[in-house]
Amino acid sequence: MAEAEAAALVADDVRKRYGDVVALDGVSLSITGGEVFGLVGPNGAGKTTLVRALTGTTRCEGSVGVLGVPPDEVDHARVGLLPQSFHPADRLTARELVAYYAGLYDHARSVEAVLDDVGLADDADTWYENLSGGQQRRACVGTALVNDPDVLFLDEPTTGIDPAGRRSLWRLIDDLAAGGTTVLLTSHSMGEVERLADRVGLLRDGRLVAVGTPESLIAEHGGDSRLVVEAPDPADREALAAALDAEVVEHDGRLAVRDVALADVGDVVARLEAAGVDVESFTWAEPDLADVYLRLTGESFAPSERTDVETEVEG
Repeated sequence: MAEAEAAALVADDVRKRYGDVVALDGVSLSITGGEVFGLVGPNGAGKTTLVRALTGTTRCEGSVGVLGVPPDEVDHARVGLLPQSFHPADRLTARELVAYYAGLYDHARSVEAVLDDVGLADDADTWYENLSGGQQRRACVGTALVNDPDVLFLDEPTTGIDPAGRRSLWRLIDDLAAGGTTVLLTSHSMGEVERLADRVGLLRDGRLVAVGTPESLIAEHGGDSRLVVEAPDPADREALAAALDAEVVEHDGRLAVRDVALADVGDVVARLEAAGVDVESFTWAEPDLADVYLRLTGESFAPSERTDVETEVEG
């Protein structure tokens, strides 16, 4: 592994149009060596176009650099790419698939070591078509790692992978970054991005509208902690607000009281009981990247994709 450069990936005022559609509108960013950078945004925000610009597979206005040179001049052995859509031959085993990609490089990692890294050592001789969806995705991750890249592009790397396999790949990405690999990660899972990324960039309508650590973005854009209430009747919103003398808002189809400290939850419950407000359950939650995403894009994630630090309170 080569020593990490100060700036492994650079984009300077990058612009791209497809006819009348503006895909990128003056995007600038710099990603340092060994950094995991999470790129998020709605569908059509420009994420794929930016990755294509950085990998040299599409031409854009402005300038981009990979490891200090333009993308078309970088040693391809130093770059790994896992696209979101990747369809290898069905009648290759996992071992044959990784070995094929290893054969494209003068110096590649041990195929067996890569299979072990992605959790496929025990299924290495299974045809790709007979692997589960999650195992197929792990095999694809292996093809992007076999050249031991200095820069790794991962587009939705854990799609279809079960929770245990996802956590295993997260640890692998942590280890790669600790060894100096720069990782550009695109994902629709805010939990994944918050867990892995040193910094996050949020694209909207082709513009980079926010960049920072997950903690700084949450502090600036995430809003307050909240008490989420399961009520049998949505009309209880007014009764809830009156009993607490507080604003009650809708959140993921439920009712939420903003800016409630965990230490104050017991008092809130007592006040609702005293007022005779019928509530089924309470969930206290801190803001997270999903809240940032909602505030900056106007789109929300399903509750299953959220990563709130939640505390259940009996109602």
